Amino acid sequence: MPQKRPKPGAGAREAAFRDQLEAAKSESTLQLLFKAARLLDERALELASQRTGRPRLRRSHTSLLPHIDLTGTRITDLAERLGVSKQAASQLVDDLEAVGVLAREPDPDDARARRVVFTKLGREGLLEGLTLLRDLERELSRSVGDESMAALRRALVAILATLRSGLA
Repeated sequence: MPQKRPKPGAGAREAAFRDQLEAAKSESTLQLLFKAARLLDERALELASQRTGRPRLRRSHTSLLPHIDLTGTRITDLAERLGVSKQAASQLVDDLEAVGVLAREPDPDDARARRVVFTKLGREGLLEGLTLLRDLERELSRSVGDESMAALRRALVAILATLRSGLA
């Protein structure tokens, strides 16, 4: 089967689009925030694995954790909060259950349902994770300065308040 040849000028159009996309990304503060969050998440996972010696969790695993209420959360609610199917949420829970971070237990409000809860190891891991984030924050403060980190914190607190109030 013969290979398709690129249309004349296709490479130039691709390069122009790539330049336009990169310029738009670099002008977007929120794009920079998303990128910083992704890189911090990757660094935190790497450090957590080094410090604990436990198997390294994936970003998909850590994205699930903030959606679990300390009293437990049903899989259907987790799936809705994450914006994924019940099967996908259940697979993430299975993975974290296998490493001892989560467990399923009967739901006291509905005998037919089960809820996902943190195990003792999972609760300890949450506190360890927050300690690790504070360490990363101190590391960043040394690089960008205490004042910049304080300004970032104030801005993020204000942004979160605005988003929670539904004004954005």
